Amino acid sequence: MFESLIGAIVGIGLAASCGFRVFVPMLVMSIAAKAGQLELTDGWGWIGSWPAIVCFGVATLVEFGGYCIPWLDNLLDAAASPAAVIAGTIATAACVSEMSPWLQWSTAIIAGGGAAGLVQSLTVAVRGTSTATTGGLGNPIVAAVEFVSSAVLSVLAIIAPILAVLLLCVVAYLLIRRFTRRKRRLASTSSRVGIPAGRADSGGGG
Repeated sequence: MFESLIGAIVGIGLAASCGFRVFVPMLVMSIAAKAGQLELTDGWGWIGSWPAIVCFGVATLVEFGGYCIPWLDNLLDAAASPAAVIAGTIATAACVSEMSPWLQWSTAIIAGGGAAGLVQSLTVAVRGTSTATTGGLGNPIVAAVEFVSSAVLSVLAIIAPILAVLLLCVVAYLLIRRFTRRKRRLASTSSRVGIPAGRADSGGGG
């Protein structure tokens, strides 16, 4: 039971990392499994193979390059959001062991997919703010921060899973607080100039 709980925590940490970047956590998982630092459940051993490492490595480079291009990153979000949920679900399912298939996939979909979707939605909001305030010029910096955050959280999820979850909670809190402040500023500005808050918010997004 303890091993199942730790596996679930590792999987959720990796899933949350997928919210920052879809392929970085998969690459970290693949390398860790190949090095014997991460035990995968039956049926997911292919993640630790050399072909998987190469594929995830190339996908990581392509993903990072795409997010460094202003405006293209916002278009990629349309595909990245569902992809992050799928990747988060897979990452969690691959780490949860000694559970019935029903409980394994329920945990993967609800906890893993949910964590990935939450983090992804918050990063989309932050990137939209960057696009609105810098015209997209600040987005490469945001992309770099997200890349580093995904890599660090992925490694921590494997070597210190509890610490990774705590760090995730802190990051999520900061992102939510920042987004909430932005909404309040927009509402305050729109009330002064007589523009409905919903219209002001939609105009400021990327």
